[in-house]
Amino acid sequence: MRFLTAGTAVLAWGVLSASAQTGSKPEFEVATVKPAAAASEFHSRGLMAGGPGSADPGRLKYDGVTLRAALATAYGVKPYQISGPAWMDTERFDISAKVPVGTNKEQFGLMLQNLLAERFQMAVHRDKKELPAYSLFVGKGGPKLKPSTVSGTEAPAGGEGGHGAFGGGSFGRGGGFGGGGDSHGGAAGPARPGISSIAFGGFAKITGTAMPVGRLATALSEQLDRAVVDETGIHGNFDFVLQYEPDSSRGAGGAAPGGAFGRGGGAAGGGDHQHGGDSAPPLFTAIQEQLGLKLEAKKAMAELIVVDRAEKTPTGN
Repeated sequence: MRFLTAGTAVLAWGVLSASAQTGSKPEFEVATVKPAAAASEFHSRGLMAGGPGSADPGRLKYDGVTLRAALATAYGVKPYQISGPAWMDTERFDISAKVPVGTNKEQFGLMLQNLLAERFQMAVHRDKKELPAYSLFVGKGGPKLKPSTVSGTEAPAGGEGGHGAFGGGSFGRGGGFGGGGDSHGGAAGPARPGISSIAFGGFAKITGTAMPVGRLATALSEQLDRAVVDETGIHGNFDFVLQYEPDSSRGAGGAAPGGAFGRGGGAAGGGDHQHGGDSAPPLFTAIQEQLGLKLEAKKAMAELIVVDRAEKTPTGN
Protein backbone atom coordinates (compact mmCIF):
# COMPACT_ATOMS: atom_id res chain seq x y z
CA MET A 1 0.00 0.00 0.00
CA ARG A 2 1.24 3.49 -0.75
CA PHE A 3 1.21 5.54 2.45
CA LEU A 4 1.53 9.25 1.69
CA THR A 5 3.43 11.59 3.93
CA ALA A 6 2.50 15.26 3.89
CA GLY A 7 5.51 15.98 1.68
CA THR A 8 4.59 13.24 -0.79
CA ALA A 9 1.01 14.46 -0.99
CA VAL A 10 2.16 18.04 -1.64
CA LEU A 11 4.50 16.78 -4.36
CA ALA A 12 1.75 14.73 -6.01
CA TRP A 13 -0.64 17.67 -6.07
CA GLY A 14 2.23 19.95 -7.10
CA VAL A 15 2.71 17.97 -10.31
CA LEU A 16 -0.98 18.34 -11.14
CA SER A 17 -1.06 22.02 -10.17
CA ALA A 18 2.02 22.86 -12.22
CA SER A 19 0.41 21.27 -15.27
CA ALA A 20 -2.77 23.27 -14.74
CA GLN A 21 -0.91 26.56 -14.21
CA THR A 22 1.06 26.26 -17.43
CA GLY A 23 -2.06 25.35 -19.37
CA SER A 24 -0.43 22.15 -20.59
CA LYS A 25 -2.22 18.85 -20.73
CA PRO A 26 0.12 15.87 -21.05
CA GLU A 27 -1.23 13.62 -23.79
CA PHE A 28 -0.20 10.59 -25.80
CA GLU A 29 0.53 11.28 -29.46
CA VAL A 30 -2.05 8.76 -30.66
CA ALA A 31 -4.38 6.68 -28.48
CA THR A 32 -7.29 4.26 -28.83
CA VAL A 33 -9.63 2.92 -26.14
CA LYS A 34 -12.24 0.33 -27.01
CA PRO A 35 -14.20 -2.51 -25.39
CA ALA A 36 -12.26 -5.78 -25.43
CA ALA A 37 -13.34 -9.21 -26.50
CA ALA A 38 -13.93 -11.69 -23.67
CA ALA A 39 -10.69 -12.36 -21.82
CA SER A 40 -9.35 -15.88 -21.91
CA GLU A 41 -8.81 -17.85 -18.72
CA PHE A 42 -5.08 -17.79 -19.42
CA HIS A 43 -5.03 -14.00 -19.28
CA SER A 44 -7.90 -13.61 -16.86
CA ARG A 45 -6.87 -10.13 -15.70
CA GLY A 46 -5.55 -8.79 -18.98
CA LEU A 47 -2.10 -7.85 -20.18
CA MET A 48 -0.35 -4.52 -19.61
CA ALA A 49 2.90 -3.65 -21.32
CA GLY A 50 5.00 -0.71 -22.44
CA GLY A 51 5.72 2.77 -21.17
CA PRO A 52 8.67 4.35 -19.30
CA GLY A 53 10.82 1.83 -17.47
CA SER A 54 9.70 -1.06 -19.68
CA ALA A 55 11.33 -2.73 -22.67
CA ASP A 56 9.09 -0.67 -24.98
CA PRO A 57 8.99 2.89 -23.56
CA GLY A 58 7.48 4.42 -26.72
CA ARG A 59 4.35 2.33 -26.76
CA LEU A 60 1.52 1.48 -24.39
CA LYS A 61 -0.45 -1.69 -25.04
CA TYR A 62 -3.11 -2.92 -22.62
CA ASP A 63 -5.26 -5.86 -23.71
CA GLY A 64 -8.43 -6.93 -21.89
CA VAL A 65 -7.79 -4.81 -18.79
CA THR A 66 -10.31 -3.50 -16.29
CA LEU A 67 -10.73 0.20 -15.66
CA ARG A 68 -9.61 -0.43 -12.07
CA ALA A 69 -6.30 -1.89 -13.26
CA ALA A 70 -5.71 0.98 -15.69
CA LEU A 71 -6.50 3.59 -13.03
CA ALA A 72 -4.18 1.91 -10.52
CA THR A 73 -1.34 2.22 -13.00
CA ALA A 74 -2.26 5.81 -13.93
CA TYR A 75 -2.27 6.98 -10.32
CA GLY A 76 0.54 4.73 -9.08
CA VAL A 77 -1.57 3.00 -6.42
CA LYS A 78 -2.79 -0.52 -5.71
CA PRO A 79 -6.08 -1.72 -7.24
CA TYR A 80 -7.73 -1.84 -3.80
CA GLN A 81 -7.06 1.90 -3.49
CA ILE A 82 -9.51 2.58 -6.32
CA SER A 83 -13.15 3.08 -5.33
CA GLY A 84 -15.95 3.28 -7.88
CA PRO A 85 -18.77 1.46 -9.69
CA ALA A 86 -18.81 -2.34 -9.69
CA TRP A 87 -18.45 -2.58 -13.47
CA MET A 88 -14.84 -1.34 -13.17
CA ASP A 89 -14.00 -4.96 -12.28
CA THR A 90 -16.08 -6.69 -14.96
CA GLU A 91 -15.91 -4.62 -18.15
CA ARG A 92 -12.66 -4.98 -20.08
CA PHE A 93 -10.92 -2.71 -22.53
CA ASP A 94 -8.08 -2.59 -25.04
CA ILE A 95 -5.95 0.54 -24.72
CA SER A 96 -3.07 1.44 -27.02
CA ALA A 97 -1.08 4.63 -27.37
CA LYS A 98 2.11 6.10 -28.76
CA VAL A 99 4.20 7.57 -25.96
CA PRO A 100 6.18 10.74 -26.81
CA VAL A 101 9.95 10.34 -26.79
CA GLY A 102 11.51 11.31 -23.46
CA THR A 103 8.33 10.86 -21.42
CA ASN A 104 9.12 10.07 -17.78
CA LYS A 105 6.99 8.02 -15.41
CA GLU A 106 5.27 11.01 -13.82
CA GLN A 107 4.34 12.43 -17.22
CA PHE A 108 3.17 9.01 -18.36
CA GLY A 109 0.87 8.79 -15.35
CA LEU A 110 -0.69 12.16 -16.13
CA MET A 111 -1.14 11.18 -19.78
CA LEU A 112 -2.94 8.00 -18.79
CA GLN A 113 -5.06 9.86 -16.23
CA ASN A 114 -6.09 12.40 -18.86
CA LEU A 115 -6.82 9.73 -21.46
CA LEU A 116 -9.06 7.73 -19.12
CA ALA A 117 -10.85 10.85 -17.89
CA GLU A 118 -11.55 11.97 -21.45
CA ARG A 119 -12.65 8.67 -22.98
CA PHE A 120 -14.76 7.52 -20.00
CA GLN A 121 -16.12 11.02 -19.23
CA MET A 122 -14.77 10.41 -15.77
CA ALA A 123 -14.50 12.56 -12.66
CA VAL A 124 -12.38 11.49 -9.69
CA HIS A 125 -11.23 12.88 -6.38
CA ARG A 126 -8.68 11.85 -3.77
CA ASP A 127 -9.58 10.79 -0.26
CA LYS A 128 -8.01 9.06 2.73
CA LYS A 129 -9.64 6.27 4.66
CA GLU A 130 -8.78 3.61 7.21
CA LEU A 131 -8.83 0.27 5.39
CA PRO A 132 -8.40 -3.37 6.46
CA ALA A 133 -4.75 -4.41 6.23
CA TYR A 134 -2.30 -6.99 7.54
CA SER A 135 0.81 -6.79 9.66
CA LEU A 136 3.64 -9.16 8.70
CA PHE A 137 5.78 -10.07 11.72
CA VAL A 138 8.12 -12.80 12.94
CA GLY A 139 6.53 -15.95 14.39
CA LYS A 140 7.40 -17.52 17.74
CA GLY A 141 10.00 -19.88 16.32
CA GLY A 142 11.90 -17.14 14.48
CA PRO A 143 12.25 -16.51 10.75
CA LYS A 144 13.07 -19.29 8.30
CA LEU A 145 14.63 -17.09 5.63
CA LYS A 146 17.84 -17.93 3.80
CA PRO A 147 20.28 -15.00 3.40
CA SER A 148 21.01 -14.60 -0.29
CA THR A 149 24.43 -14.77 -1.90
CA VAL A 150 23.10 -13.50 -5.23
CA SER A 151 24.15 -10.01 -6.31
CA GLY A 152 23.17 -7.85 -9.23
CA THR A 153 20.26 -5.72 -10.35
CA GLU A 154 16.63 -6.74 -10.42
CA ALA A 155 15.21 -7.19 -13.90
CA PRO A 156 12.95 -4.42 -15.28
CA ALA A 157 9.26 -4.70 -14.44
CA GLY A 158 6.99 -6.41 -16.92
CA GLY A 159 3.46 -7.68 -17.36
CA GLU A 160 0.37 -6.15 -15.89
CA GLY A 161 1.07 -3.22 -13.67
CA GLY A 162 4.54 -2.79 -15.12
CA HIS A 163 6.49 0.46 -15.51
CA GLY A 164 8.84 -0.40 -12.63
CA ALA A 165 7.92 0.96 -9.24
CA PHE A 166 5.48 3.31 -10.90
CA GLY A 167 2.98 0.63 -11.82
CA GLY A 168 0.12 -0.75 -9.84
CA GLY A 169 2.31 -3.67 -8.88
CA SER A 170 0.17 -6.55 -10.04
CA PHE A 171 1.79 -9.80 -10.93
CA GLY A 172 3.02 -9.99 -14.48
CA ARG A 173 1.90 -12.72 -16.82
CA GLY A 174 4.35 -15.55 -17.24
CA GLY A 175 5.20 -15.32 -13.58
CA GLY A 176 6.89 -11.95 -13.27
CA PHE A 177 6.54 -9.28 -10.62
CA GLY A 178 9.36 -7.08 -11.73
CA GLY A 179 11.34 -10.17 -12.57
CA GLY A 180 9.92 -10.99 -15.97
CA GLY A 181 10.13 -14.71 -15.31
CA ASP A 182 11.45 -17.19 -12.83
CA SER A 183 14.16 -15.34 -10.91
CA HIS A 184 15.88 -18.55 -9.89
CA GLY A 185 17.47 -19.16 -13.20
CA GLY A 186 17.35 -22.68 -14.61
CA ALA A 187 16.65 -22.54 -18.32
CA ALA A 188 16.22 -18.77 -18.03
CA GLY A 189 19.89 -18.27 -17.13
CA PRO A 190 21.84 -17.42 -13.97
CA ALA A 191 19.94 -16.43 -10.87
CA ARG A 192 19.42 -12.71 -10.46
CA PRO A 193 17.51 -10.59 -7.96
CA GLY A 194 13.76 -10.63 -8.48
CA ILE A 195 10.45 -12.02 -7.34
CA SER A 196 8.06 -14.13 -9.40
CA SER A 197 4.78 -15.95 -9.01
CA ILE A 198 2.92 -18.79 -10.63
CA ALA A 199 -0.56 -20.15 -9.96
CA PHE A 200 -2.02 -23.31 -11.40
CA GLY A 201 -5.25 -24.92 -10.26
CA GLY A 202 -5.07 -25.32 -6.49
CA PHE A 203 -1.39 -24.45 -6.25
CA ALA A 204 0.49 -21.13 -6.12
CA LYS A 205 4.09 -20.20 -5.49
CA ILE A 206 5.98 -16.98 -4.80
CA THR A 207 9.73 -17.24 -5.41
CA GLY A 208 12.14 -14.53 -4.31
CA THR A 209 15.85 -14.20 -5.04
CA ALA A 210 17.94 -11.63 -3.15
CA MET A 211 14.78 -9.80 -2.05
CA PRO A 212 14.07 -7.89 1.18
CA VAL A 213 11.08 -8.90 3.29
CA GLY A 214 9.35 -5.71 2.18
CA ARG A 215 9.10 -7.07 -1.38
CA LEU A 216 7.49 -10.22 -0.03
CA ALA A 217 4.97 -8.04 1.81
CA THR A 218 4.17 -6.26 -1.46
CA ALA A 219 3.66 -9.59 -3.23
CA LEU A 220 1.36 -10.80 -0.47
CA SER A 221 -0.69 -7.63 -0.64
CA GLU A 222 -1.46 -8.39 -4.29
CA GLN A 223 -2.86 -11.79 -3.43
CA LEU A 224 -4.80 -10.61 -0.37
CA ASP A 225 -6.03 -7.42 -2.04
CA ARG A 226 -5.07 -5.52 1.10
CA ALA A 227 -1.99 -3.73 2.31
CA VAL A 228 0.57 -5.96 4.02
CA VAL A 229 2.82 -3.85 6.25
CA ASP A 230 6.31 -5.24 6.94
CA GLU A 231 6.76 -5.06 10.71
CA THR A 232 9.32 -7.88 10.97
CA GLY A 233 12.28 -5.59 11.59
CA ILE A 234 14.34 -7.94 9.42
CA HIS A 235 17.00 -6.35 7.21
CA GLY A 236 18.93 -7.81 4.31
CA ASN A 237 18.15 -9.75 1.15
CA PHE A 238 16.88 -13.33 1.18
CA ASP A 239 16.03 -16.27 -1.06
CA PHE A 240 12.62 -17.77 -0.32
CA VAL A 241 9.88 -19.95 -1.75
CA LEU A 242 6.30 -19.76 -0.51
CA GLN A 243 3.93 -22.49 -1.74
CA TYR A 244 0.24 -22.50 -0.88
CA GLU A 245 -3.34 -22.88 -2.04
CA PRO A 246 -4.28 -19.62 -3.83
CA ASP A 247 -7.99 -19.82 -3.03
CA SER A 248 -7.23 -20.08 0.69
CA SER A 249 -6.40 -16.39 0.94
CA ARG A 250 -9.59 -15.65 2.83
CA GLY A 251 -7.62 -16.31 6.06
CA ALA A 252 -7.52 -14.17 9.18
CA GLY A 253 -9.67 -11.09 8.96
CA GLY A 254 -11.75 -12.55 6.13
CA ALA A 255 -9.88 -11.03 3.19
CA ALA A 256 -11.27 -12.10 -0.13
CA PRO A 257 -8.73 -13.49 -2.60
CA GLY A 258 -7.24 -10.75 -4.69
CA GLY A 259 -6.87 -12.99 -7.73
CA ALA A 260 -3.81 -11.05 -8.79
CA PHE A 261 -1.69 -14.02 -9.76
CA GLY A 262 -0.98 -14.59 -13.42
CA ARG A 263 -1.07 -18.00 -14.99
CA GLY A 264 2.57 -18.84 -15.28
CA GLY A 265 4.27 -21.42 -17.41
CA GLY A 266 3.38 -25.06 -16.99
CA ALA A 267 5.99 -25.62 -14.29
CA ALA A 268 3.54 -25.01 -11.47
CA GLY A 269 5.52 -27.37 -9.34
CA GLY A 270 2.57 -29.63 -8.60
CA GLY A 271 3.48 -31.95 -5.74
CA ASP A 272 6.73 -30.22 -4.77
CA HIS A 273 5.21 -28.29 -1.85
CA GLN A 274 5.78 -29.30 1.73
CA HIS A 275 2.38 -30.83 2.28
CA GLY A 276 2.83 -33.19 -0.68
CA GLY A 277 0.17 -34.79 -2.83
CA ASP A 278 -2.20 -32.57 -4.74
CA SER A 279 -3.00 -30.15 -1.92
CA ALA A 280 -1.09 -27.10 -0.75
CA PRO A 281 -1.44 -25.50 2.68
CA PRO A 282 -3.58 -22.39 3.18
CA LEU A 283 -1.67 -19.15 2.70
CA PHE A 284 -1.63 -18.13 6.37
CA THR A 285 -0.40 -21.59 7.40
CA ALA A 286 2.23 -21.66 4.65
CA ILE A 287 3.71 -18.30 5.66
CA GLN A 288 4.23 -19.52 9.22
CA GLU A 289 5.42 -23.05 8.43
CA GLN A 290 7.68 -22.22 5.48
CA LEU A 291 8.97 -18.73 6.31
CA GLY A 292 8.54 -18.47 10.07
CA LEU A 293 6.42 -15.33 9.64
CA LYS A 294 2.83 -14.48 10.57
CA LEU A 295 0.05 -12.27 9.26
CA GLU A 296 -2.28 -10.45 11.62
CA ALA A 297 -5.28 -8.32 10.68
CA LYS A 298 -5.05 -4.60 11.42
CA LYS A 299 -6.26 -1.22 10.11
CA ALA A 300 -4.18 1.29 8.19
CA MET A 301 -4.78 4.68 6.61
CA ALA A 302 -4.54 4.74 2.84
CA GLU A 303 -4.99 7.16 0.00
CA LEU A 304 -8.03 6.42 -2.18
CA ILE A 305 -8.80 7.43 -5.73
CA VAL A 306 -12.60 7.74 -5.80
CA VAL A 307 -14.39 7.57 -9.15
CA ASP A 308 -17.38 9.88 -8.83
CA ARG A 309 -18.62 9.43 -12.38
CA ALA A 310 -17.65 7.30 -15.37
CA GLU A 311 -19.37 6.09 -18.56
CA LYS A 312 -19.20 2.35 -19.18
CA THR A 313 -18.67 2.81 -22.93
CA PRO A 314 -15.62 4.86 -23.93
CA THR A 315 -16.06 7.68 -26.42
CA GLY A 316 -14.81 7.42 -30.00
CA ASN A 317 -11.13 7.56 -30.83
